[in-house]
Amino acid sequence: MNQSRDPTLHQRILGDIEGRIVSGDWPPGHRIPFEVDLATQYDCSRMTVNKVLTQLAKAGLIERRKKSGSFVTQPQAQSAILEIHDIKAEVQSLNLPYSYAVSKKVSRKAKADDSRRLELPVASSVVEVVCIHNAGMRPFCLEERLISLATVPEAADADFLTTAPGPWLLNQVPWSTAEHRIHAVSAGAELAAALDIPRHTACLVVERRTWSNAGPVTHVRFTYPGDRHALVARFTPASQ
Repeated sequence: MNQSRDPTLHQRILGDIEGRIVSGDWPPGHRIPFEVDLATQYDCSRMTVNKVLTQLAKAGLIERRKKSGSFVTQPQAQSAILEIHDIKAEVQSLNLPYSYAVSKKVSRKAKADDSRRLELPVASSVVEVVCIHNAGMRPFCLEERLISLATVPEAADADFLTTAPGPWLLNQVPWSTAEHRIHAVSAGAELAAALDIPRHTACLVVERRTWSNAGPVTHVRFTYPGDRHALVARFTPASQ
């Protein structure tokens, strides 16, 4: 065995395993081949394989269980309920490549439901944007957003092709007040197709409204497959 190849083999083994996890070929819960089997497969030392698995475990992609082996972990991004968080940062915190695509962007008059969501008069001008955020090769989140053109007229000309609507808005207009509403839904046919999940999969929905001193800014609905997102908030007791 040529030990001088170990640095190159390390990267190759790491890339192979990481690629299978990111692509979904090895889904959460999948058991990684044992060290001795990987060493045989790649014609290398068990030490090289051990270093690769240790690196993957530190990155949160696998979990090493004593006497049981190594298993692909279930990605769970955590964000504080009251924070205006960035989905790109969430995905990257999972050590997965991030991408997103705009599937719809249209300027129109607000309908009755839009008026309720944004607290605007009916027939006010709004921009509707729909995006899919991806973690690796899988959809991570569906974003459905309304933006008030009375408060943010610049949104009419923004294409959101290089910057997602959330970060764009944070750079464009400071918000003064935010409201979150969190609930669960069962994926219907349209939602299941958008997120590439089976129908009736449990999904987590986070709805947010923000206001600036000039008025309502945006209402956005983020929908996550229930096994891909967690909400965590830390509290301190009120003073007695």
